[in-house]
Amino acid sequence: MRRLLLSLVVVLAGWGGEAPIIVGGASSMAEAADELASDFGQGPVEVSVAGSQILVSQVREGAPLDVVLTADEATASELVRLQVLATDPIVFATNRLAIAVAPGNPHAISGIEDLANPDLTVVLAAPQVPAGRYTAEMLEAAGVAVTPSSLEPSVRSVLAKVQLGEADAGIVYRTDISRGDVAGVEIPDTVSPVAEYYAAALATSAQPETAAAFVAFLTTPAARALLAEFGFSP
Repeated sequence: MRRLLLSLVVVLAGWGGEAPIIVGGASSMAEAADELASDFGQGPVEVSVAGSQILVSQVREGAPLDVVLTADEATASELVRLQVLATDPIVFATNRLAIAVAPGNPHAISGIEDLANPDLTVVLAAPQVPAGRYTAEMLEAAGVAVTPSSLEPSVRSVLAKVQLGEADAGIVYRTDISRGDVAGVEIPDTVSPVAEYYAAALATSAQPETAAAFVAFLTTPAARALLAEFGFSP
């Protein structure tokens, strides 16, 4: 906590004590959002990450967020329905799904069809979570029936189960595979849906110009190059 407070003091000092805008980011974009905040040159930014559905709930309950980054159209559309946005959401990045397995892929999993094996312990994101919706859409389209041992509240929870050895496999985003302690089995583009990330400034922002500038920054070449370093596509 002391380190966090010191870091925040340093950030604010660099901007003459100006209060930061608060960006609520989807959990699958945690590391990238931190780097985007650091590279944004028009004011201090504080990042708060959570599942996209939780971010929507926070906005509904009046959380003091200035910008929201969600991981699918459904959550972005819900924010539009709530009439809390200053402008329409924009797509600023995309992702794909992948299968996370233990290092060395001990069960020789080669595709989503293998996840139907009842001898495997498979975890998936819950259908309320963007990754869970994308996963359900993909499995239904492929005609693959998977019985998960658990439905997790975020894609990072799915990843953690595989990292800890509590699951043999889990469906996550491609960008999650590089987190370490897991191997990845690629899901072809012809099978995996495209996960779209949306950004929007909130109408209740106390710093509307800075919030709008941050959203605009996300589509610049510099921001897209940074996102690409974390595995995201335009």
